[in-house]
Amino acid sequence: MKNTLFRSAAAMAVVIPSLLMAGHSQAEDLSAAEAFYDGNTINWIVPYSPGGGYDEYSRLIIPYFEKYTGASVRLQNNPGAGGMRGANDIYRAPKDGLTVGIVNGSALVTNQLAGIEGAVYQFEKYGFLGRVVADQRVLAVSTRGDFETIEEMVESNSTFKVGATGLGGSTYVDALVAGELFDLNQDIIHGFDSSSVIRQAMLRRDIVGMWGSYGSAIQDVEDGMQKIVLQSGQERTAAIPDAPTVLELAERMNLGADKMAVLRAWQGLNDVGRPVVTPPGVAADRLTFLQRAFEQALNDPEFVAKAENAGRDLSFVNGERMAEIATDAAVMPEAAKAFFIEAVSGGI
Repeated sequence: MKNTLFRSAAAMAVVIPSLLMAGHSQAEDLSAAEAFYDGNTINWIVPYSPGGGYDEYSRLIIPYFEKYTGASVRLQNNPGAGGMRGANDIYRAPKDGLTVGIVNGSALVTNQLAGIEGAVYQFEKYGFLGRVVADQRVLAVSTRGDFETIEEMVESNSTFKVGATGLGGSTYVDALVAGELFDLNQDIIHGFDSSSVIRQAMLRRDIVGMWGSYGSAIQDVEDGMQKIVLQSGQERTAAIPDAPTVLELAERMNLGADKMAVLRAWQGLNDVGRPVVTPPGVAADRLTFLQRAFEQALNDPEFVAKAENAGRDLSFVNGERMAEIATDAAVMPEAAKAFFIEAVSGGI
């Protein structure tokens, strides 16, 4: 099967566990929930600034979420602390089912493992509507910089700077893990408000590159401003044929067992991707109604076409499966767990 970043609507119908197509039965009578949401207002929190991938995904989804909930949806950008501020706001919101949000799942899991100050949530206790996408993570460098390949970065004797958002955010964790696995001579400059601000620093040549999702990097790559030199996953995607995978690089460098355990845990965290969640404790009928509406929205043919036209990857899973993925990500070999705890807490 051809390996592509984007899954068509037809392909998704085969691989997605679906409440609609799998005949998922619900004991709850959803008529009361449907009446509750009809004409009501849902607050949709994005834990990053406008213009980034989380914001763009949300703006694509919201019209269809409105279509299937019957509610109006108000988008609210709550950036800060590498996405934790917005995640905390969702977690602490009223449990009436009128607050949802898209979050950086892998970063939230690692922050929780490390006990990062300010992480008031327990990730597994969110209500999960489902996952939008499991990010294809990439290391992109500025075409105005000094590097054209990951090999040049590995072999560099001079220290170079890599940008990241808040301590514990995915851009930070990816950079830190890659640096430790592949012995990169790098300084991670964290604290940028968003990925778009990091890209501006790359244009100024203040930093050489950054980790992020392929969807967030693609426009700058197409514009000739960035080049992808490394990608997550076990196989190169068709969209990025010239950049090796982290597994390729690991095998080439003959990493030991401990580092390979960390690499596999890193990959598992990436599978958590970008879920849409509610606060814990939302009534079962309302959560089920929102899960159903979210699944209908993500499978709407018009939405799928718009996502494809926007170059936005989709790898949807439903709320039940997303909860399982989140739990699995937190279970890792002790050596890998200890590494992530030390890394995210700033010990590395």
